[in-house]
Formats: sequence, structure tokens, C-alpha cells
Amino acid sequence: MTGILIQLLISWLIIWLFEKGNLSFLGFFPTKKRLIGFALFFTATALCCSSDFFMRMLFAKQEWELNPKLTANLVLTGIWWNIKSVLFEELIFRGIIFYVLIKKLGHTKAIIISAIAFGIYHWFSHEVLGDPVQMAITFVVTGAMGLVYAYSYAKTFSLYYPIAIHLGWNLTSSVIFSKSILGNQLFTQVQPVPEVQVGYFIYFCIAFMPLLSAILVNYFMARRLKQQPIPHPRSPHNQ
Repeated sequence: MTGILIQLLISWLIIWLFEKGNLSFLGFFPTKKRLIGFALFFTATALCCSSDFFMRMLFAKQEWELNPKLTANLVLTGIWWNIKSVLFEELIFRGIIFYVLIKKLGHTKAIIISAIAFGIYHWFSHEVLGDPVQMAITFVVTGAMGLVYAYSYAKTFSLYYPIAIHLGWNLTSSVIFSKSILGNQLFTQVQPVPEVQVGYFIYFCIAFMPLLSAILVNYFMARRLKQQPIPHPRSPHNQ
């Protein structure tokens, strides 16, 4: 949490020094539109992510069960960890630097730069540096999602939208289905995992469709939103 507060302080300092503005460019001021948007984008992404596990259950005969060691504290800790990590990443890659890039270079170039930086960052956070295959996979997967996060902010100039997408994916995979460094959370995979052979098409669907659907669904949802003008950082809040 300290890191997030430092990020906000640095962001405020930069925008104040160069434009005598405030943090309104982040679009944190809660409005009905933003809160509804958050709920819609979060739910859509969570459903796309869940399709991965549903297809594993249907085609690969994998099963998940309620964690027998589940406690409220365990789940709340997982949720809080995800919230902190998502806020930290969004303030880095869709915060003050991204806002400045949009003003200086335009939406398209800024989105591409943000996505590339996001993909490279995950080489380090996922600890795959030095493994070319894993580096390529990590860059493509996280970079593609980074494009959606960046586009949703550039369209709305509010972090509610990229945070909703980012959190929808991360919470579903890590807290609901226990697929992260957090270990067992809400549901755990029944062991042993059955060995089931599936066709190439089914394998492709299980491996790639959840991610592709999350990217495409969120892109088209964001595309339907009205393009917001670049906010003036001196505004008390941006509607």
C-alpha cells in the first residue's frame, strides 16, 4: 500500500510541477457512469476468464472443489493482494506517464508504447527472463491485455475501466480458481488431474479462447463508449 501512495504522490508532484494540476486526469471521481462501467467490464472479463476452467471441466474432465481449508481471512487476503497489485500496475502503465504520452504522441502511439512496456515488465514479475520461449509467450499474452487496458483508459480517461478488466481477470484466475502464486484460495483442483486427450481444436479453445474473448469483448465494449476529450488536470474532477 505504501508503494501505491508513493505513486500517487509522485504523480501529483509531476502534474503539479508541469501543469499546476491535480490527479483528476486519473478519472477516480466516482460517477454513476463509471461505477456501472466498472461492474460491466469486471463481470464480462470474469466470465471470459472463467470459460477457461469451464472448458477444462467439460472437455478435459478436470474438477474443482471448494477448498477444505478455506477461511474468510484467506479469501480477503487474496482479494486485497490482487487489488494492490492491480492498482500498482495501473498507476505505472496507465497513470501519469501514459497520460503525458497521449498528450505528446497521440492515442495510438501511447497505447502501443504502454502495451510494450507492460509486456516487458512481466518478464521480470513472472521471472521468465532468460527463457526465450516463456519470454515470448509472456510478452504476447500480457502485452495483448495491456493493449486493452490502455485503450479503455484512452477512450474514457478513467482508471475505473482498465482496473475493472485487470481485476476481473486476476481475481477470477487467482482467488476463485487458485491459479497464481497465492496458492489455494476459493476452489482447488481435484487431484490427481486426469489425463485426457483432446483434439487440436479443443486444445486451441481451452488454451487461447478465454484470453481472445476477454480482449475482443472488452475492446468492442470500450469502442462503443463515447470518446472522452483529454482532461484538463486542473479540473476538480472529470465527468
